[in-house]
Amino acid sequence: MRKSRTFRRIVVLLLLAIIVAAQTAIFIYYWDMYYTEGTGLYDAFFSRGKVVLYFMYGLMFLVFCNVYGAFKLGTLQYSNLFFSQALAILFTNLFIYLQASLLSLKMVNVAPVLGMTFINMLCALIWCALALLVYRWLYPPRKLLLIYSDRDPDNLVKKIETREDKYLIDDRIHCDSPAEELRNAIRRHKAVLLCDIPSGRRNKIIKYCYMHDKRAYVTPKLSDLIILGAGQNTLFDSPLLVTKIKGLKWEQAALKRLLDIIISLILCVPTILITILVAIGDLIWDRGPIFYLQPRITQNGKKFKIIKFRSMKVDSEKQGAQLAKKDDDRITKVGRVLRATHLDELPQVFNILIGQMSVVGPRPERPEIAEEYLADIPEFKFRLKVKAGLTGYAQVYGKYNTTPYDKLKLDLYYIQNYTFWRDLQLLLMTFKILFIKENREGVEQDQKTARVENPKKKEEYDLGEVEPPMDELYKGE
Repeated sequence: MRKSRTFRRIVVLLLLAIIVAAQTAIFIYYWDMYYTEGTGLYDAFFSRGKVVLYFMYGLMFLVFCNVYGAFKLGTLQYSNLFFSQALAILFTNLFIYLQASLLSLKMVNVAPVLGMTFINMLCALIWCALALLVYRWLYPPRKLLLIYSDRDPDNLVKKIETREDKYLIDDRIHCDSPAEELRNAIRRHKAVLLCDIPSGRRNKIIKYCYMHDKRAYVTPKLSDLIILGAGQNTLFDSPLLVTKIKGLKWEQAALKRLLDIIISLILCVPTILITILVAIGDLIWDRGPIFYLQPRITQNGKKFKIIKFRSMKVDSEKQGAQLAKKDDDRITKVGRVLRATHLDELPQVFNILIGQMSVVGPRPERPEIAEEYLADIPEFKFRLKVKAGLTGYAQVYGKYNTTPYDKLKLDLYYIQNYTFWRDLQLLLMTFKILFIKENREGVEQDQKTARVENPKKKEEYDLGEVEPPMDELYKGE
């Protein structure tokens, strides 16, 4: 029964229903105990609409859990899963407290909400542990067949090996192996991992996996990400896909700009307060300028001066532009706190307010570092179809030292699949990455940029590329 997809799916849905019901039940207890009589809420609201309020709490918790990925049992490890649950609980309880205060026309006692939040957290701790145990019983690590090409797959393999609870690379085979040997290897495994192999061979392997009910994990090419955001043309009986040629539609850009103005105005107040604290810290320890202006590039390659809190020593780049390294001795005492919390980026709200940046978008690169990336990856300029952002898809799902090629893939996915809702989700997700250490990792000591060995041979940018022939995988089937 455990191998039944339907059974496993039902169990997972039950696990999700249990946590939503449990957290809602905790809220119902605290609301009945502390926020009904004596607060003015009983006569005004509770006696007629308590069921609606209970439903609203469960719905808000469900929404925030989806935003922070708190239901991703198969994706997140224990600490990350609990942290996502904790953020969902905090935002839900804050929302419900403000709602209770509005209903009673005064700020109600916050102590019961704090007590409820503590119980919510304990419930989440227990649920995360039990849910992961059940999930791993249902879904043991999936054994993968790695199919690779001439490019070294070790970088991807190292990433896969960090999740031994999910994947195990059981065997590997070169995509140029004889077709019969390749087919037999695929049939022996339940899933395959295709690591940057030529598109002609890749397409045949994917079709073969699909035909034989084998799951395929594929590292996407840039053209795949462009097609993901393509529209459909149904004028003919032959389906056509239409790829975007310019960033956002005008109505999307207008709505995005409105969001930028609102968010930047809201952030101006905490930015001014933190500026005062940074000024005091710099006066005590460093006695240098508070802000740091640095040239960056944004939409269509336009240059502008980004505003940041200075986190490094004044002469930190006397040997040229370079990214921050692990355990970088150029970082000041105040700078370490600013970088650890990402608060050094906060003054960029003024760049956003005057229209040089957006709240959400690709990370703005320094012109000289971008030129180095472009020398290896000409498509890196695809990121410039939209304004650079304070946060973004690559910033949330990548790291500071993510390779330029992987960063390009993340940013291109965001651009090609842009929605206003995704911007809001990324904004909320930014609260989560502020406390994840991996997102702040610098490059290695011997690196000036995040460049690695070129993921593609330069001649592959030539549109005249012709792939060598390959035996048909379907032959003999």
